[in-house]
Amino acid sequence: MTGAETAPPGRWGVPWLPSLAIAAAVVALLSVPWVTPGYWVRVLSGVFMFGAMAQSLNIIAGFTGYADFGNVVFFGLGAYTTAALMTQAGLAFVPAWVLGGGVAAGAAGLLGWPLLRLRGHYFAIATIGVLEAVREIASNLAFFGGGMGITLPIFAGTPDAFYRLIYYVLFAVLAAYTALGWWLARSRFGYALRAIKADEEAAAVMGVATTRYKILAWSLSASCTGLVGGIYAYWLKYIEPPFVFDILLSVKCWIMMLLGGAGTFLGPLAGAVLLELLSVFIWGQFLRGHMLILGLAIIAVVLFMPTGFMDLARRRFSLAGVLDTLRRNRI
Repeated sequence: MTGAETAPPGRWGVPWLPSLAIAAAVVALLSVPWVTPGYWVRVLSGVFMFGAMAQSLNIIAGFTGYADFGNVVFFGLGAYTTAALMTQAGLAFVPAWVLGGGVAAGAAGLLGWPLLRLRGHYFAIATIGVLEAVREIASNLAFFGGGMGITLPIFAGTPDAFYRLIYYVLFAVLAAYTALGWWLARSRFGYALRAIKADEEAAAVMGVATTRYKILAWSLSASCTGLVGGIYAYWLKYIEPPFVFDILLSVKCWIMMLLGGAGTFLGPLAGAVLLELLSVFIWGQFLRGHMLILGLAIIAVVLFMPTGFMDLARRRFSLAGVLDTLRRNRI
């Protein structure tokens, strides 16, 4: 056998085909703001934003196994910190944005010591309580604009340039968070988080500092979420507590993460693309009753992909794989 024959072809038949497909997809996405109407720029920006939020949630919920239904509190903290520093302190967007992510991480670190000692539904209820408390505080603090909200400074360039900027920033953030998920899936830190998810007592016996790892995971998740919140505030130019401390944002990110596959690095991204584009299609085709149709579509997806889209993709979308998934989950 010659040297050229020693490397067998990959699962696609051509070893470099997946890399070529990814490169082509990246080039196509980078060209979108220049070749498509502004509507699709906004739609894809929303996909990127929710994909990044789902990836952030995946760190604490998917890898670590802690049901953080109030994770949007860090989205709101990042948004309000960025907005307040730009309007009240006169900072530019970038330093205010970075500090917003830092405030979110610090808040998670402080909350982590008492709350991460809770488990299961007790932790989930506690995070919802924190969300409601922080929303009320933001509604009554003058520094945050109170119930009137905050209006951010206007971008100096043209509207098209601004929307392109938001598009590319969100795209870069999503790519970075996906790379972070890939690293977690293979790193010692990620293995420790998975051990905590599987059996926290056993992980502690094996020498994993469970409390420290959980706090680090929650702080990392909060920082990522807070940075997305800062971009969102700058994008909308006006925020108020009901917008950025909305628990429905957390629910939406949970659906995306579960649809794609919790604890996988591509799952939240796949779930965000699937849910957002499905929502756009249904809203465009059915003006009335679109929420009912969307809900039925999500139920159908969950029934046939209860372990997530990525698990079905690994089975190459075969009918046997679908039937096996239904049987394993007793559906």
